[in-house]
Amino acid sequence: MAAFLDPQHLVAFLINGARLCVWLLLLAVIFLPLERLFALHPHKFFHKSTLTDVGYYFLNGVVPGLLLAVPLALVAVGAHAVVPYRLQTAVAAWPLWQRILIGLVVGEVGFYWGHRWMHEVPFLWRFHSIHHSAEQVYFLTSARAHPLDNAFIRLCGLAPACVLGVASPLSPTGSLVPVIIVLIATMWGFFIHSNLRWRLGPLEWVISTPAFHHWHHTSSELRDRNYASMLPWMDRIFGTYALPRKQWPPAYGIEQPLPRSLGGQLIYPLRAPSPPASLSRPVAANPQ
Repeated sequence: MAAFLDPQHLVAFLINGARLCVWLLLLAVIFLPLERLFALHPHKFFHKSTLTDVGYYFLNGVVPGLLLAVPLALVAVGAHAVVPYRLQTAVAAWPLWQRILIGLVVGEVGFYWGHRWMHEVPFLWRFHSIHHSAEQVYFLTSARAHPLDNAFIRLCGLAPACVLGVASPLSPTGSLVPVIIVLIATMWGFFIHSNLRWRLGPLEWVISTPAFHHWHHTSSELRDRNYASMLPWMDRIFGTYALPRKQWPPAYGIEQPLPRSLGGQLIYPLRAPSPPASLSRPVAANPQ
């Protein structure tokens, strides 16, 4: 408590809170008009889960970063001890833009599997089910996630980049790469969750879109598809791609009821009995 009241910590906390407020305002300015003009499912912005989603937004703007500091440092130290020095030196010599690009691709492999494990492992699904409990999918649904869920998927995505050496929290320039990777993935996450009826034609083979990710949130068995956050060809490679050409999910959500309050949902994964993993349901054939 005394550390929190330290002026430096207090100032840092207030600055971070102000930063999150500015980002939320910017997101609202961008997405509220778009979701009004190009809505897939017309609905009011303020609904029964809006305040909870805003709470998750601020919570996940702070907690996952704190949880990841030590694990990522340990990964970097372990990689430094195991990965050949020549490889580390060669990677460190790459231009920053190249390390960011490689980091995004390598990180996407980790994000894919981290996300998929959240569906397949019953204990992890307890946490991830909170994200899928949203019955209305819009841009703030991206922030609706248990902090431990958020931290685990980020760790899965950043760890391979740290091992390869393109991202390292132990060096000044290397520490910038994971920040940029998370920032790009986070911003794209708001887009693919947005309530927009846009289809991007051939680009949907290359980059994830709202159509691609909305099928991941469907209440049908197709929820166990489309795990990639930015690169849908990851799902093509691993056999989990599904994107009906002229259809959109008719409904969203999960079967089991969850507490309505933010506090209740945060405690729920630690108290609830193990539900069956999401992928235990039969998987439908890939629709076209």
